[in-house]
Amino acid sequence: MRIALGIEYDGRAFAGWQSQPHGNTVQDILNRALGQIAGNREVATVAAGRTDAGVHAAMQVAHFDTEASRPLNAWVRGVNALLPPEIAVVWAREAGDDFHARFSAFSRSYSYFLLTHPVRSCLLAGKVGWYHQALDVAAMRKAAACLLGRHDFSSFRASECQAKSPVKDLQRLDIVEDGGLIRFDLMADAFLHHMVRNLVGALLYVGKGAMDAAGMQALLAARDRTCAPPTFMPDGLYLTGVGYPEAFGLPSCCEAGRLKLR
Repeated sequence: MRIALGIEYDGRAFAGWQSQPHGNTVQDILNRALGQIAGNREVATVAAGRTDAGVHAAMQVAHFDTEASRPLNAWVRGVNALLPPEIAVVWAREAGDDFHARFSAFSRSYSYFLLTHPVRSCLLAGKVGWYHQALDVAAMRKAAACLLGRHDFSSFRASECQAKSPVKDLQRLDIVEDGGLIRFDLMADAFLHHMVRNLVGALLYVGKGAMDAAGMQALLAARDRTCAPPTFMPDGLYLTGVGYPEAFGLPSCCEAGRLKLR
């Protein structure tokens, strides 16, 4: 039986999603809890996307195969009873063999939350990014428009990225300002390693006047990571949704899980 899961997590305590030898990743911890519910059998999850250390998820989607027959509620409440408070399974659904959490997805959505204030916030530490000065949001929106569409995003790709192609279709890059909090909403068919954090870092350079829209166009055309600003901090980054064909009958995965992040 194949089971699909919707998962949310606070990434601060973990070394990212992907399993590691030390075992302190979201995937490792989730696999162990699922294995206990499955009768102490080994369980291996496959996720829609890998998130880095310190990155959060309001809606990650994963699947696993099991021979254990359990009510769906056991894969939610039962597993949650074995998970640390920073990880929660939100829903579970039976899925056909043709469903694959990664390869069946046609889009991924992320949001980045950036606090602009002279003083960092201790209450929001690890939950939002921070910059100490006000930013020119109008200039950032103008530069963001240059990035929309299908492009080679090599200038925003981490050196250790394992994606077969740097060409991605960026379908959405909205920038919303609410007081001292700026939210970047992005959606693409897929993202390169560190791509969102690198895009936010470049847009921050625009916002502080170190680059303009023409510079962003030139940076994109350069297809050279060494020409771009540094990778921005992971703190404010959230995986907020994964798009799947309606035929799979999954809960709406295209928006932020139970939390309406603002």
